[in-house]
Amino acid sequence: MIVVFGIFIILHGLVHIFYMGQSLKLFELKPAMIWPDESWAFSRILSNATLRLFASITLGLSTLGFVVGGISLMFKQAWSQPLLIVAGGLSTFIFLVMWNGKRDSAVNQGGLGMLINLAILSAVRIFARFFFV
Repeated sequence: MIVVFGIFIILHGLVHIFYMGQSLKLFELKPAMIWPDESWAFSRILSNATLRLFASITLGLSTLGFVVGGISLMFKQAWSQPLLIVAGGLSTFIFLVMWNGKRDSAVNQGGLGMLINLAILSAVRIFARFFFV
């Protein structure tokens, strides 16, 4: 079961690469999607180029954290728990602050990913004694 959960975490982390590509304008995840350009938190104080760079770096770090955390979880390394908590928190933070503030577009802007992050964070905390025996 730990291996399956670890693989799920790794795959969840790799999905962040798609949003990283979107933020770098390498491709569009959805036609006319401009994420993260209309961030409710930063668009008034930072340029779109700065927003995209900040989102890309943060998403890259989240990807790395989830992938390494998932692998270390499969090998029952105790340090995977804090790593996954940081990766999940960082991912949730970036999707929350880069969201454009419109409820109808939350799913396309990481809303589902934030729910998955919360589920991963909860599972890591709740089942820690089973993962790291």
